[in-house]
Amino acid sequence: MRLDVVTIFPEYLEPLNVSLVGKARARGQLDVHVHDLRDWTYDRHSTVDDTPYGGGPGMVMKTEPWGEALDEVLAAGYESGACAPALVVPTPSGRPFTQELAVELSERPWLIFTPARYEGIDRRVVDEYATRIPVHEVSIGDYVLAGGEAAVLVMTEAVARLLPGVLGNAESHRDDSFAPGAMADLLEGPVYTKPPLWRGRGVPDVLLSGHHGRIARWRRDEAFRRTALHRPDLIERCDPSAFDRKDREILSILGWAPSPDGRFWRRPQAVEE
Repeated sequence: MRLDVVTIFPEYLEPLNVSLVGKARARGQLDVHVHDLRDWTYDRHSTVDDTPYGGGPGMVMKTEPWGEALDEVLAAGYESGACAPALVVPTPSGRPFTQELAVELSERPWLIFTPARYEGIDRRVVDEYATRIPVHEVSIGDYVLAGGEAAVLVMTEAVARLLPGVLGNAESHRDDSFAPGAMADLLEGPVYTKPPLWRGRGVPDVLLSGHHGRIARWRRDEAFRRTALHRPDLIERCDPSAFDRKDREILSILGWAPSPDGRFWRRPQAVEE
């Protein structure tokens, strides 16, 4: 996969040289190019922003630097043999970044990220490139950052770990929280490793039993417990056909009951507790 990032803070992207992503780059599984947007400015102040039309606070990133930068990045990529680019625009007003979207992006051979600063990029830039290549406007959460570089790091790591050969164990990501089809979209439960006793705290006996069926059931029950506590909305929107008899038993213990349409909801007393 080829990955281009255009930013006014190239140094912010240094984490792309370490850990999982850095190893993927070293092995040639991820071809990363970070570009300084100011290289496409021509005044002595390297200006990339201006006041917004219509008034209001803040500044807006200008069309000219972004247009020239993206044209050159696209041309260089095509010349090197890259194909099928997609533009990824980090923005609080975009669609939520989910594991499903990470999987979708991981299947593309070339991603171009445009992390903005200030009040964002002049809308005409996004509209222009949407006529040429697929554009994904994406938000990593319901909050506002100073810029989109942190979002690029988040999305790059989520995507890179899905590329073939990046993880040591190819099955490692299949049971992740939010992995499509994993544990009926439940959060992943707690995990343990050696030593078996630490500061008076032991490992659940079932994990030491060697009984794979009981271990699988315990893990699923713990996933239900954690999801009910932290993300009950995931249970509420689950297809009830994904639950077996044991699933329904643990949900009942946790204070959930089926509604007339079969989906589960928390009984009022369970919410109060």
